[in-house]
Amino acid sequence: MYSFEECGQMLDEIADSMPFELYRDLSGGMRLLPQSKLHPQAVANDLYILGEYHRDVLGRYILFYYGSFIKVYGNLPRDKFYEMLRRTLAHEVRHHNEYLAGCDDLNLYDNKRIGDYLIRKGK
Repeated sequence: MYSFEECGQMLDEIADSMPFELYRDLSGGMRLLPQSKLHPQAVANDLYILGEYHRDVLGRYILFYYGSFIKVYGNLPRDKFYEMLRRTLAHEVRHHNEYLAGCDDLNLYDNKRIGDYLIRKGK
């Protein structure tokens, strides 16, 4: 298992490796929170939110849920855990850039995946 600090260091390293331009207008930055977060449509407490892109009075920012990563990927080898962090960061940064571009393709994709999950669960 990976500590909160290790996870934060990995996210920092990943973020630093991406082009700075991708973060334009991300006024609230990125934060790693200690808790896990279940998706509101989770059927059997088996669908966790790993990261979220937010736009509100605090600005535009990305949250990552350490507890969710540990529950879902905590037993993976370091390189695979790191890759899941990288994918999640890239996913949330894409939400940000699509919002800036007036595009909603990734939200449509996410909604389809939730629909597929609900079908698999018989809902």
